[in-house]
Amino acid sequence: MNRKLKILVSGGGTGGHIFPAIAIADELRKRFPDAEFLFIGANGKMEMEKVPQAGYRILGLNISGFDRGNLLKNVNLPFKIVSALVKMRHIIKVFKPDFAIGTGGFASGPALFAAAFSGAPIFLQEQNSLPGKTNMFLAKKAHAVFTAYPNMEKFFSGTKTLFLGNPIRNSIVQDFIDSATAKEKLGLDPHKLTILSVGGSLGSRTLNNAWKANLQKILDKDYQLIWQTGKTDYQTIYHETESRQCRNLQIAEFISNMHLAYSAADVIVSRAGAISISELAMAGKAVLLVPFPYAAEDHQTKNAQTLVEKNAARMVKDSEMEAKFWSTVTEIAENENLRREMAENIAFFAKPNATEQIVDEVLSSLQIRA
Repeated sequence: MNRKLKILVSGGGTGGHIFPAIAIADELRKRFPDAEFLFIGANGKMEMEKVPQAGYRILGLNISGFDRGNLLKNVNLPFKIVSALVKMRHIIKVFKPDFAIGTGGFASGPALFAAAFSGAPIFLQEQNSLPGKTNMFLAKKAHAVFTAYPNMEKFFSGTKTLFLGNPIRNSIVQDFIDSATAKEKLGLDPHKLTILSVGGSLGSRTLNNAWKANLQKILDKDYQLIWQTGKTDYQTIYHETESRQCRNLQIAEFISNMHLAYSAADVIVSRAGAISISELAMAGKAVLLVPFPYAAEDHQTKNAQTLVEKNAARMVKDSEMEAKFWSTVTEIAENENLRREMAENIAFFAKPNATEQIVDEVLSSLQIRA
């Protein structure tokens, strides 16, 4: 193209929507350094902080989702939607995007709808095995939908649907090393079975309570545990376990070198967020998923079930933790053949080139050359 590309991007509410949007924008910016980007987010949500940190301009809409817990809070929702659409119409008129990309979240509905209404081509990226309502609504107007799970056409009937995976951090794709070396780098015994527990940046109270209840069993088995507690519970857990801390137990509020932790692990215990699962697929390890039960549309359970059906993971629900957690951990830990089989099966979902392929498809469908 002779002139500068203008690209509208919207995705937010959670990191699972924001970081794929930023990753796609980064890939586009790498190919078109002169391109002008405009992100659309929801005021008060984390994208309003994370997107500027990534070096992009963002405008906020006063928009929220449907509150199932308190129906009275939804009284103003129609007015918010209309107001957001009016604001977006003005933004589109001024910015004049060549195309728009949405990754889900409150703001992407009015943003992508307004873009499509103006005649701009729109593209969607869906992270979960059960699509969000926003993307299902917008799909009818989209040029293509990019998914992280196969056989998603049933949700996006009549729209080009491509199983390309979720855009994830480059370090997760590029920096894996062999397990023994990773264990040594972390100060662990390279010959001992190692479990990694990750509950997200805020941590998982469910996982933290489960490890507290079974910590002595871990030590009795002589397993090694890398335990990411999250910020909320870290101090309490650290002091409660101080007398039993040894080389077998590593407790961290947050793990910055995630590729090392993934590499070192023989078994990984995790929530079932979309980006987490995409990273776990890249790690190619045996996985126990404990879905967060209050995620929208219970999509984490649906994500986990998709893997369980392929024997690519085991799942224990929050309500089953006391009865099934430890027995499931030991089932995986003590069966090397099962771990190998699960690792091979979860690798089916690994898409190391997801970001590049998504951008390739967008540019190809619009006949734009870098």
